[in-house]
Amino acid sequence: MTRWFRHAATAFAAGVGSAAFAACLVVAPPAGAAIIEVGDTATDNAPSCPASPCQAVSRTTGFQVRVGEERDAFVIPQDGRIVAWTISLGTPDDQQREFFEENLGGPARAGITVLRTDERNFGRVVGRSGVRRLTPFFGTTAQFAIAETIPVKAGYRIALTVPTWAPALALGLGADSAWRAVRPDNDCTDTEGQAAQLTVGLLGRYRCVYRTARLTFSATLVTRPVRPQPAEPPAPTPTPEPRRRF
Repeated sequence: MTRWFRHAATAFAAGVGSAAFAACLVVAPPAGAAIIEVGDTATDNAPSCPASPCQAVSRTTGFQVRVGEERDAFVIPQDGRIVAWTISLGTPDDQQREFFEENLGGPARAGITVLRTDERNFGRVVGRSGVRRLTPFFGTTAQFAIAETIPVKAGYRIALTVPTWAPALALGLGADSAWRAVRPDNDCTDTEGQAAQLTVGLLGRYRCVYRTARLTFSATLVTRPVRPQPAEPPAPTPTPEPRRRF
């Protein structure tokens, strides 16, 4: 994340409660499937910008480890396909936008990445969406449909990939909220070096942990349909034996 050190407005962005859809998404799951919003937690947190300090996610791929008591909110719970992703964005003022764009490679852009992780905090990219320009959606919660849906398995993680910068970081949470990121040479202070994981198959190590903060995004999962088991035929009713007369 990159911090804005100049004068900034003190009000938090009010756009989290509104919605702007980049594409009209209507999902009709097949019979036996379910729609799950991966990363949807009980606590909604507003992105920091344009508050002071205004912080943004920058040039990395990161995934949420925990939000309060919720540890697995960003872990894929069932096999299926990711069909869309959603991001809540702050509203940087003109000076903040100019600062970020000059120092972090241009306009705000982001997409989602699906990772297969292990206990050593390595993550391999197994799927990704396209990268979208975010500037038109500042101050809103925007949802983007994925043209080629991403197949996923239970246990994979969804991550946010930001090749430039994105005002999608909520601050001031408890120490039990944290996210991990990959950084150049595992230098967690290097928030301007490019480390975004943009290629399927790429392996990175997510050593950098940032606490009291949350990435404000989620992904829409349509689970794999479960084939209904045929009902067993009822047991035949025994035929009563005829009574004999003596």
